Amino acid sequence: MTRGRVGTSAKRIGLLGAGTVGSALCELIGEADLNAAITQVLVRDPEKARAGCVPHRALTTDADAVLENSDVVVELMGGTGLASELMLRALAAGKRVVTANKAVLAEQWDAFSPFLEAGTLYFEAAVMAGTPTVGPLSGALRGSKPQELHAILNGTCNYILGELEAGAEFKDALNEAQRLGYAEADPSLDVGGFDAAHKLTILGRLAFDPALSWEAVKANTHGIGHLTPAIVKEAMEDGGRLRLVGSIYPEEGRWRAAVRPVYLPPEHPLSGSASNRNGLLFKGDAVGEVLITGAGAGAAPTASAVLADLLDALAERPGPRPLQRSAPVPEGYEAQPLGEVLLVGEPS
Repeated sequence: MTRGRVGTSAKRIGLLGAGTVGSALCELIGEADLNAAITQVLVRDPEKARAGCVPHRALTTDADAVLENSDVVVELMGGTGLASELMLRALAAGKRVVTANKAVLAEQWDAFSPFLEAGTLYFEAAVMAGTPTVGPLSGALRGSKPQELHAILNGTCNYILGELEAGAEFKDALNEAQRLGYAEADPSLDVGGFDAAHKLTILGRLAFDPALSWEAVKANTHGIGHLTPAIVKEAMEDGGRLRLVGSIYPEEGRWRAAVRPVYLPPEHPLSGSASNRNGLLFKGDAVGEVLITGAGAGAAPTASAVLADLLDALAERPGPRPLQRSAPVPEGYEAQPLGEVLLVGEPS
């Protein structure tokens, strides 16, 4: 059976990937009153044991069949190869596409630009999971000229730093993060800062500069692999916290984007972010400071954002539109201090 309400006018949902987030999405769709149904699900192994909410009869290894027999495509495969190819094919065929794939959008934005302009691509779940950031930055916050943005964007790093605060060694904290499913078997994207950099690149293009390049952000990215409990505890002595922060701020007449571990003084709005939460601080000339916090990872929060985008796609409401031109860099503006940037001793 398929998931969703099947009727003569029901729209067909093609799902690319049925992993942790895909399974959670199937469960949410099964509970929702949609005039739509999951008709086919692309997987590598149809015989693999899966949650009961996944429509087993819809499983297939035929990507062409999924694209041909769907009106809306939801991509939850991950990666920048096949996932990108299938999304672009679906979009070129006139279908609406929902994705949580931050790497593809950060690294291949130009390929998706025509469909971003057309409003047929939806990606709220690509940044901070179910906590809305894409919508605000591409909507209400465009009423202000941006001045700076700082964000805690990676749950794995946040968890590891919380463990270091408790005295755990980095290796032990990482192993526990992997055991709990927060970190992948290859955690380099997370602890190296690149996952956060992917997300920051997307946010920067939506609110600061549509031409912000992935390579420029990547070049200014530093991870947390060099940190120890002693370094973290020293930062906590006066009540501050050590966090991996992605920032966009004015520097020498241009927008600079960087990801790095920094000391957050106790009065900083992001300093109170718990290890299982992400946060984003936006500052604009008219709106002032806006703080957005919430769950930034996990199957259910991510699936909730995917479902919200899916509802818009099914109703043919347009997805987030890209920024048309770079926001003016404020002259003589001093960004809010974050404290010491802790790169000393980082391995090359």
